Amino acid sequence: MTLKNVKSSLDKISKSLASVQDNREFLLRNTREIVILCSRSIISVHKGDLKNAKKNLKQADVLLKKYKKKGESDLRRYLITPEQEFVEAACLIAVVERKEIPSDTKLKVMPESYVLGLLDCVGELKRMIFDKIRLGEIKEALRIFDIMENLYLHLYPFSMYDKVVKEARRKVDVDRILVDDARGAITEEKRRSELIETLSKLKK
Repeated sequence: MTLKNVKSSLDKISKSLASVQDNREFLLRNTREIVILCSRSIISVHKGDLKNAKKNLKQADVLLKKYKKKGESDLRRYLITPEQEFVEAACLIAVVERKEIPSDTKLKVMPESYVLGLLDCVGELKRMIFDKIRLGEIKEALRIFDIMENLYLHLYPFSMYDKVVKEARRKVDVDRILVDDARGAITEEKRRSELIETLSKLKK
């Protein structure tokens, strides 16, 4: 009995695992740049700088396409976080531009990345609603809230897939609170506006 077959098998496996490990480390190191670019894109959206928001998103898209080749098989999970950040930024830009929120196919992301990205986008929409209320743009706040609420209602059923889509249930629970907060703020602002309008009429 010899170990000739064992040695040749282990040598082959060792090379394969070394390649997988190298790709894993590469993804962990380089996908941070995608997350940063998407964060910058979201910040630019809130500042009203859509040009810069799109620029950062495009750069993130280029890097995502480049790195996906290294994220095959078991390594695909390392692309979920950068992809969901990409989805969040892309959807936020679409809402601001009054365009249809892009599909997972259009964005070329994994299903779980798409769901998680949309769930995160709900939080950014709440922030945008509060900014619009602060600026007195109640009609725009109402438009965004309508999108926010409907997005939440479409995403709510995905809490049952929490074992498959990590943290889906927690994010859905958080989003419910965010939607309720936004609804309360808008309701309060509408009542305030109506009161001011009524008082103005009485003074005439």
